[in-house]
Amino acid sequence: MLRVFQALFATLMMAFLILPIVAILPLAFTDSIFLNYPIDAYSLRWFEELGRSAQWSASIVNSLIIGSGATALSVVLGTLAALALRGSAIPFPDVVRTIFLLPMVVPAVVLGVGLQISLARIGLSSTYLGVIVSHTVLCVPFVIVSVSTALQGIDRTTERAAASLGASPATVFRRVTLPLAMPGVVTGAVFAFATSLDEVVLTLFVAGPNQRTLARQMFSSIRENISPAVAAAALLLIVGTLLLAGLAAFLRRRPA
Repeated sequence: MLRVFQALFATLMMAFLILPIVAILPLAFTDSIFLNYPIDAYSLRWFEELGRSAQWSASIVNSLIIGSGATALSVVLGTLAALALRGSAIPFPDVVRTIFLLPMVVPAVVLGVGLQISLARIGLSSTYLGVIVSHTVLCVPFVIVSVSTALQGIDRTTERAAASLGASPATVFRRVTLPLAMPGVVTGAVFAFATSLDEVVLTLFVAGPNQRTLARQMFSSIRENISPAVAAAALLLIVGTLLLAGLAAFLRRRPA
């Protein structure tokens, strides 16, 4: 009986989370110019609109550029931070780890205002580099959590064995630690890219008109004129996120 209730509760929770998404996705294929049901005719015109419109096309390109840059930077910084937190050289490692994870819990509006002021002082306001740095602040915690989890699963005796055979610390890291932690690194990169791709609040504060991302374009379109192009863009984001999540799950399950 307990298993039945558990299965029922899990089903209800899945429906609660998925139904809002299921409700909007079919409207990406409507032939109408309005977001409403019933759908009289189906069409791919709104996906074609994403490719024809200069604003939508530019926003997709900007999202890929900013997402790739933020992912690369956050993977480097997050992996280095996870390695440092793994050792015993840093005093109060739990406090330091909490500080690293603060961007995950601090309201995005507060973080956006702070980053806007900071970037303006160093001349990076409304620039691609400024947006990439801002998204990196949000992405680094995900990389730290993922890489730290992977590092906890590594048997330190393997690294000591390599060192006892004459390998330098750099060689041990390159030939032993990094390959074993690579699933965690790639998983962190996947979540970092997905986070950057979906971020809109922070982008509103730090990005200029030339750095309009897909998420920001969707937000602006909803404010100005609700059209099924927003549903088409949402479908692309959801499919991309699901593919990235599938890749992360595959890497998690793959044996080292």
